[in-house]
Amino acid sequence: MRSIPKAPLYLGLTGLLPFLWGVLTLFNENLALWANSVIGPRFVGPFIQLFYGVIILSFMSGVLWGFATKQTGRTATLGYILAVFPALWAFFTTSGGHVEAGKSLIIGFLGLLFLDWYFWKNGLAPDWWMNLRLLLTGIVVLFLSVGVFS
Repeated sequence: MRSIPKAPLYLGLTGLLPFLWGVLTLFNENLALWANSVIGPRFVGPFIQLFYGVIILSFMSGVLWGFATKQTGRTATLGYILAVFPALWAFFTTSGGHVEAGKSLIIGFLGLLFLDWYFWKNGLAPDWWMNLRLLLTGIVVLFLSVGVFS
């Protein structure tokens, strides 16, 4: 595997900010109170993590769909089918309370790694893809775990 190009790495790390914000507002009461009054309760603690996690799993479905377009026939069809799983998982499994929804997102992000691996292994993702995905997924799962288990 090759090193991750700077643009995808920096943008990927920037995309972690809402997950980090959730952790920060969970442990800093003054920050949480400020955020709650200025931008609303959906953007505080585990709630921003859940809201954003659903968005990111759906976004990743689109990324995988793009990888599937590099194939034809049955292989492409399988890729398209696999690509919709993260978005459907997020949609159907995050309706409970924040603890159960957070656990579902953790499972969804870990499951996404298997799909990332499938597309990467079949030459549909860049050489550096798994390095990026392992890094980002590890951090997302860590931040979600703090939101779920604190």
